[in-house]
Amino acid sequence: MQSTSRNFKENARHALADEQLQKAMGNVKRGFIGKRQAAVDKLPEFEELRDAGRAVKDHTLAHLDHYLERYEARVHEDGGQVHWCETAEEARNAILEICRRRGARSVTKGKSMVAEEIGLNDFLEAQDIEPVETDLGEYIIQLRHEAPSHIIAPAVHLNKEQVADDFRRVHRTLPDNRDLSQPAQLVEEARTMLRQRYLDADVGITGANLLIAETGSSVIVTNEGNGDLTQALPQVHIVIASIEKVVPTLEDASTILRLLARSATGQEFSSYTTFSTGPKRAEDADGPEEYHVILLDNGRSAMLGSEFEEMLRCIKCGACLNHCPVYHAVGGHAYGWVYPGPMGAVLTPALTGVEEAGHLPNASSFCGRCEAVCPMRIPLPKMMRHWREQEYERHLTPSAARTGLSFWAFFARRPALYHAANRLVMPLLGWLGRRRGRLSRLPLASGWTDHRDLPAPEGATFQQLWARQGRQSRPREKRS
Repeated sequence: MQSTSRNFKENARHALADEQLQKAMGNVKRGFIGKRQAAVDKLPEFEELRDAGRAVKDHTLAHLDHYLERYEARVHEDGGQVHWCETAEEARNAILEICRRRGARSVTKGKSMVAEEIGLNDFLEAQDIEPVETDLGEYIIQLRHEAPSHIIAPAVHLNKEQVADDFRRVHRTLPDNRDLSQPAQLVEEARTMLRQRYLDADVGITGANLLIAETGSSVIVTNEGNGDLTQALPQVHIVIASIEKVVPTLEDASTILRLLARSATGQEFSSYTTFSTGPKRAEDADGPEEYHVILLDNGRSAMLGSEFEEMLRCIKCGACLNHCPVYHAVGGHAYGWVYPGPMGAVLTPALTGVEEAGHLPNASSFCGRCEAVCPMRIPLPKMMRHWREQEYERHLTPSAARTGLSFWAFFARRPALYHAANRLVMPLLGWLGRRRGRLSRLPLASGWTDHRDLPAPEGATFQQLWARQGRQSRPREKRS
């Protein structure tokens, strides 16, 4: 997938001016936040589960080589094959080799952000292999030639009228006068169009929410059952997963699964949680003849031992997106690559480079909601600050921002001058905003005041209040 992360500011301006998108983004706040909280409230041990999940992932990352090798050995024991891929190109070529060897002409796909990351659909189409997305949201955006705007709800930026228009445009074999006014009718039509595609597919490709070293199993979590059809009906099942998806045991997987659905969609458990272990056995009635796992690094091993290692705990639940005011305002496409929101603001620079994605860590209010709801307790604001530091150190920050910071630093290094300037400037700003209590225009602050008013200062400064508090709380000397 071609990145436009470096154009985040321009992307965001377009998103803010898109009335339909702004209306659709309201569904994120209404559809996810309350449901998650309700699910959490029903589970008294949720916070203890978060601690347990974090411990599982930290332990695994500390011994990642061991568990990946153990996973590979178990896959081989069950008749499968693991393909180690350092780059996106290697992963694409490994999949292509499997498809060509089987003479594949069509491929059904379950939802996979890693497949988006390596640009798999465009690659397969260029090789005359037709990929068919089977997740409803992914199917819709494939018809529109768009990227996902959310990691669990790919088409959240659309309304049902847009989807109906796309179905009428593409599904030309169906009656023109059919009623598509209700979501259930859209779902039924998608099922009708996809049913034969499952049966015709030569290869099925899925992602993986987890890989289990103990059993060599891959785990997918869906609410539609499309993943089961994708991996069970074709003769070949290919799993695409990044290296940090592995966990040691079935019990560890169960711990994380109890966190995943509650954090993602507010469900106690997703409708379908499917474990796949190798190709079909002689006694099995159905299943794939071949089972392949594409293990992708693509920059993740470089994160180990760095200040960004904790990002590898991410289980791609989307909770940070659902609670982020910046994501609510601009949607997922503004971030310009596969992973949007706070998790994308950390992961994208790690995978594509701070030169390409350095704007993303600045797209944060640092309100901390993302860290507060993350089931893996990932300190996202801290890591965004690390990226900001790297951006500044590499002189990638815009010159106006660097000049402003240098100006502030000049005063900050001279406390007496800083306090004197505060005593002068704060009353002046308060006087300028005395009528309305806020400032609609302010020199050198147009980035703020062009879009919102700046509250006018009132009363004493923080340093003045602190000094008074210190004098009041200082113990008096005892007289002899």
